[in-house]
Amino acid sequence: MTAHRRGASHVLGLAAITLASAFVTGSMQPATPPQPPTGAAWIEPDFPFFSSVVDAGRAGGGLPSRNLTPRALVVNLGRGYWAAFDTDLLRVAAVWKGNAVTPRALAPGSYNTPDRKTPGGQSPAPEPDGTVLVATGIYPGWQVGAQPSREDPREPAPSPDEVGRGPLSEEMGRFKAIRLARSGVILEYTAGGANVREWMSAADAAIKTAAAAPIVVRHFRVGPAKNPLLLMLGTAGSNTAVALCEGSGPAATLGAVDGVWTARVAPHADDIQFCAAIGEGVTPPVVALRAPIDDPAAPRWPQEIATATTLSTAKDPFVVDDIGLPLDNPWRRHVRPSDIQFLNDGTGVAVTLDGDVWLARGLAERGSVRWRRFTSGLHEPLTLAIRDDQIYAFDRNGIWRLRDTNGDGEADVHELFSNAFAQTADMREFPSTLRLAPGGEFVIAKGGQEATTIGKHNGSILRISADGRTATVLGYGFRQPNAAVNIRTGLVTSSDQQGHYIPTTPLHIVGDHQFYGFLSDKLPREVYPAPIAEPLTWIPHAVNASAMSQVWMFGARMGPLNDGLVHIGFNNPELFRVLLNDRGKRLQAAVVSITRAFEFPPLHGSVNPIDGQLYIAGFQVLGWGTTATKLAGVGRVRYTGAPSTLPRDVAAMDKGILLRFDVPLDRTKAIDVGNYTITSWNYQRTYRYGSPQFKADGTPGIDRIAPSSVYLSTDGKSVFIGVPNLTTMKRPMQMRVGWSLASADGRPVQENAFFTPYELTPFKPVAEGFGDVTIDLTPRTLAPDTSAPISAIEGKRIYERYGCMACHGTEETVSRLGPTFRGLYGSSRTFSGGVVRVTADEGYLRESMLEPGAKVVAGYERLGMGMPSFAGVLTDGQIESVILYIKSLK
Repeated sequence: MTAHRRGASHVLGLAAITLASAFVTGSMQPATPPQPPTGAAWIEPDFPFFSSVVDAGRAGGGLPSRNLTPRALVVNLGRGYWAAFDTDLLRVAAVWKGNAVTPRALAPGSYNTPDRKTPGGQSPAPEPDGTVLVATGIYPGWQVGAQPSREDPREPAPSPDEVGRGPLSEEMGRFKAIRLARSGVILEYTAGGANVREWMSAADAAIKTAAAAPIVVRHFRVGPAKNPLLLMLGTAGSNTAVALCEGSGPAATLGAVDGVWTARVAPHADDIQFCAAIGEGVTPPVVALRAPIDDPAAPRWPQEIATATTLSTAKDPFVVDDIGLPLDNPWRRHVRPSDIQFLNDGTGVAVTLDGDVWLARGLAERGSVRWRRFTSGLHEPLTLAIRDDQIYAFDRNGIWRLRDTNGDGEADVHELFSNAFAQTADMREFPSTLRLAPGGEFVIAKGGQEATTIGKHNGSILRISADGRTATVLGYGFRQPNAAVNIRTGLVTSSDQQGHYIPTTPLHIVGDHQFYGFLSDKLPREVYPAPIAEPLTWIPHAVNASAMSQVWMFGARMGPLNDGLVHIGFNNPELFRVLLNDRGKRLQAAVVSITRAFEFPPLHGSVNPIDGQLYIAGFQVLGWGTTATKLAGVGRVRYTGAPSTLPRDVAAMDKGILLRFDVPLDRTKAIDVGNYTITSWNYQRTYRYGSPQFKADGTPGIDRIAPSSVYLSTDGKSVFIGVPNLTTMKRPMQMRVGWSLASADGRPVQENAFFTPYELTPFKPVAEGFGDVTIDLTPRTLAPDTSAPISAIEGKRIYERYGCMACHGTEETVSRLGPTFRGLYGSSRTFSGGVVRVTADEGYLRESMLEPGAKVVAGYERLGMGMPSFAGVLTDGQIESVILYIKSLK
């Protein structure tokens, strides 16, 4: 870990953190995303379904022009036919002939082209890639009563035209499961209180038909129904006919109202069966009624893939072992894991962005790992959870319980445990986190960037009841939250990501339906619906530029981390220790780095109950900027048993700052006041992207605070740093304390801790283990600050460490969220909102860093994208270094 550590903090300059040689020893790798091995197509031809947003509103031919499905199961019917089933409205949104859908979503779009931009907004969305035969509008596919309705009965979203309103009421119907069978899938749901099983297929027309092409058949088995039901089959396209199968009567009768085909089902006491045929041709297609496809599916992926574990040779207390991914698999399937959780026997369950779930056995053995593919078809899932040793995955459709009912090692039933919350088609309403809560409930976190409409639950953290039927908003106003739950107390925490309205990285406690500060640009600027909840602590953007989830270390065997909270950083891959301070009236926290030894960008993880170590999964796509050198990975954060020099307590108090360690310190270094640095600064929350850093007087920059004295505890493991006037100074939003010490046996003890001092509790020397001492608070003058030499090399280091590479590439062909830096200097720039042109000289580059909103290059004025001002963040010398680096990229 030595090559990844931040250096001694006393060399930090006027910026909050000097990200030069003073901050990082060792060089970072280029930011270009590594290319994945060539794989097969994202849509697998031999798997019967996948999930996607589907927009069939441009089919033409008199078909519905408003036909967007945020939650669609796309069923492969065979013979080049497809159907999109809306699990919220229980409708077949479209049936078409051709290919599947256009690859406009995040997962398929980046599958073999990871340098493609992460899409935002709801358009362009995936569309049927072929000729649509029949389609329905935005109304329930099943209705109760004699008269059909083409109205959406669900409660509107804040934007009335938003389609993603969530499911129908229980009384109207509810999707239950998709069951895999040998020759397709069975959809199971309720309609008006009746149980329905539906299976679809493409078949040859057999009786009374002039159709030359195959036809699509929707088969139904409907349980007892007390009320008359209407099945809305939809509007047929030109040269397309709809008919009931021979043998369907008298179970159902066909009719059409205003061009919409319906099948009427009378009340009945026993199960009934019927089917409807859809095909091309003038004469209505008819086929004979078939028996249900109840034959179970055979295992699709019986092979196990063996991979090796590479143990770290580092001597640090916490190291990262590399777990080989099953990339060399018979299906040429990419493996981009986003989370890993564990069954009771230590089997790892990993979910991937591309909708797969893999089981990993042998992880605790530190040798060969055996991977088995468990299921597929999910909708860009980023997270999963385990309850009662059953697997729950969270994707855009909702929370699925994945069941292996026949014991063949693969999931044959995807049971929709909960879709009690809304989901829009916005590409950035990510299903970010799913975590188990006490009492069997779940907590979910959902992405909040909205570029088209205002949805119901974008940017919310919700509690899902133990039965999955209800959802309660715990907090809203998040940009991109990632949550965790203390399974013992129920405490919910969440990070968020710097951006518009979010001045830097926060770590929150979530609850009481509080508002957390983020607003869509579809809303009036800075008109907040409620008071903004302040975070547990702020974290500087340069320290954690892209915050991910947290993990409670219950059941861990990782020494000082046991039972504590850790936090994951993505942009500069890192694991942080969250040190909670409950001395005062409100909970406070400080964060400090545990390890930076990740080669892949980490997202989520958990503790393995067998070996007690922390396993973390992650991947990268363009737009999720990272300095990681690997495209994807699973890593084991392993405790070696070496003494840890991490602090176990950091607390701002009325007379200074307390630091506690687990090792005795070298007394001479510990009591030298010159080995400590303290800085503070503020942020501004505005509609702009991020925030500069401001001194207490409101000018850009940071305040350097001179400690007056330092004391060593009687056991030699704690220090108290005296800080004059701490109680009278204006309370800053951000503080940093750095130390450059040594342990009693000579090992370096150096790091930085970051915290927000909401409350300064009284320092009681005797109670804290320092004896009867009086703290010297005589003010002291600081020596002038120094900065690293100005150079292009230093500029590159700042470019990487501050996350600039997330939006600005150094390649000519790779498109990112901002203009490339290669060839930028001296080029002609054209800006949005006019035809103003300037040459990108040194003045323009400086202005772009200090006032990034002054001139926005045409084509980059998108919602959710933005650049924070670096005024008060970078020194003049650091800005000059970045300019030199840009000039070098010719």
